[in-house]
Amino acid sequence: MNSHPADGAAPSLRPSPAADSAFLRACRREPVPHTPVWFMRQAGRSLPEYRKVREGTAMLEACMRPDLVAEITLQPVRRHGVDAAIYFSDIVVPLKAIGIDLEIKPGVGPVVEQPIRTRADLERLRPLEPDDVSYVAEAVRILRSELGTTPLIGFAGAPFTLASYLVEGGPSRNHEHTKALMYGDPQLWADLLDRLAGITSAFLSVQIEAGADAVQLFDSWVGALSLHDYRRRVQPHSAQVFSAVAEYGVPRIHFGVGTGELLGAMGEAGADLVGVDWRVPLDEAARRIGAGKAVQGNLDPAVLFAPGEVVAEQADRILAEAAGLEGHVFNLGHGVLPQTDPDALTRLVEHVHERSAS
Repeated sequence: MNSHPADGAAPSLRPSPAADSAFLRACRREPVPHTPVWFMRQAGRSLPEYRKVREGTAMLEACMRPDLVAEITLQPVRRHGVDAAIYFSDIVVPLKAIGIDLEIKPGVGPVVEQPIRTRADLERLRPLEPDDVSYVAEAVRILRSELGTTPLIGFAGAPFTLASYLVEGGPSRNHEHTKALMYGDPQLWADLLDRLAGITSAFLSVQIEAGADAVQLFDSWVGALSLHDYRRRVQPHSAQVFSAVAEYGVPRIHFGVGTGELLGAMGEAGADLVGVDWRVPLDEAARRIGAGKAVQGNLDPAVLFAPGEVVAEQADRILAEAAGLEGHVFNLGHGVLPQTDPDALTRLVEHVHERSAS
């Protein structure tokens, strides 16, 4: 990949002002002054300021405007006092950047005009070059200058989830076309995921080299697979991504939904921290993941619609489950739901900080 240094030399990254933050310390499984908190989809539809700044701007257009990306990324940091910002984007941005004809339809999600289901279709997936997403690097540099000691998390979609969108042509409940390709043409499937792993690695590298302090790989749909199929047909490609960015030395997070049966295998894919959805207690999840990994999670996003004392009670339960773990980052078990009261998130951050302060 062109953004990597020649001759296998390790990249030279400037020390981050966020290096000693609670979030990065937890990722490294070091002692923390309090349990760090951030939320998946913390920048988004739950915030009135987001809706105002996005008004009249399509999602993919917003993702390509560095000034808008920076503002949206900063909004939840200002409002909630979270311990990390996550770069505002969408997992299909690198696919759009290499020329895949797709759009994000409101209320539907990413829709691909011509799904990829044949060997000939695969040729439309060219490698991602840094210049394809120069706006991403620019936005990260703006954010790094604005965030001070608050860490910035970069992110990308995992090969399986990107493949699902490409093969299905959009969101899918059953992933029938995806699984038909995976079972019916295993070589094409392997080649597709290999190519997507390269694109994802390049996209993460751009963010890290511009100043991202950590990265998260979202495998939103991988819970649709059995453990056998995950290990054999998906895990090697996720591992390929984590290996490709290992040289940067930034924490790498792996997250999927409905992955209780996959947690052990996900823990072996190479991330430093594994995100857990709300279906498995955090201490049990950590046991499945194995030693040497921090964990992230895992409040059910729907709990935020309950009275404040219930939210606090559930947060305390999660903190108790994490009490003996090597490293814990408090998060939801999936993204913030659009109708969530922003004040509930602010109160939750304050509560976790107060209860976990050492």
